[in-house]
Amino acid sequence: MTRILASGLVAAPLALLPAFASADESAEIRFATPSWPGVTVKTQLAAELLTALGYEPSQQEIGATIAYEALNLNEVDAFMAAWLPAQQPMYDASMEKDTLVDLGNNVDGALIGFAVPRYVAEAGVKQVGDLDKPEFADKFGREIFSIEVGSGMSDTLNEAIDNDTYGLGDWKPVETSTPGMLSAVKNAISNDEWIVFAGWTPHWMNIEYDVVYLEDTEDMWGPDGGGSDVRTLLNKPYSEAHPNATRLLDQLTFSADDQSAMIYEFSFEERDPDEVAIEWINQHPDRIEAFVDGVTTIDGEPAWPALQQAFDFES
Repeated sequence: MTRILASGLVAAPLALLPAFASADESAEIRFATPSWPGVTVKTQLAAELLTALGYEPSQQEIGATIAYEALNLNEVDAFMAAWLPAQQPMYDASMEKDTLVDLGNNVDGALIGFAVPRYVAEAGVKQVGDLDKPEFADKFGREIFSIEVGSGMSDTLNEAIDNDTYGLGDWKPVETSTPGMLSAVKNAISNDEWIVFAGWTPHWMNIEYDVVYLEDTEDMWGPDGGGSDVRTLLNKPYSEAHPNATRLLDQLTFSADDQSAMIYEFSFEERDPDEVAIEWINQHPDRIEAFVDGVTTIDGEPAWPALQQAFDFES
């Protein structure tokens, strides 16, 4: 999934660039935040750290398509939800305009693909190609559950059916919403029934339900069998004027398990995102210290002592 970055600004590692806040670095930073639970909490966590360092973050809840346009027009500064390759056309079009800086992946282990309950996998359904085998297909009713019509995931599923990929040409997509799809998963698992659905990680579904992702040998869901990047993007003027904030955002990285746990607390347990973010910060001081390596406050003081005071970390 690694791509050559389109912006010359990031041709050298950020670790080699000046790490202090510049005299012209303003406090404001505007995040575009789609209403996806993982992005909501992750952006809130970034905002909590930036606030403690003297910045003034704000968040605008807008969809991904609008977020790219707002970044291009310098109407927002940061976007932590560039999911690739699902958003590849929007990403490529923006990078061609040379208006954005790609800080790289902020979630390791992200994945999109078909998932089944573990008991289905243990019965022999290990790869997507196993779905259409005669001994298995009827157990699924030749139905695949997915999210909303028009979503990138549903488009990929329908394209696979149209092209008879993996022999799915005679299968039926059941396109609903994320809650609707996961309700069907919950009911099926409760009754030991067979179900296949379009899943992804990070998400709380991977904590609440014992599911297995099927091996995608034909890369139907994208290169590397559905493996995905979730990139942090900044508009170029902001990045150039704010090297210190840029360094912090560049160093914010999470595992898929980290973010799934955040999503579980926020979306499944229905806790406030700021509460979830602050709890994660307080539970991971070593990670936070690494995030702010070489970073300063807005006034140019070392970041880590300021965060120790703000979050009552031990010295």
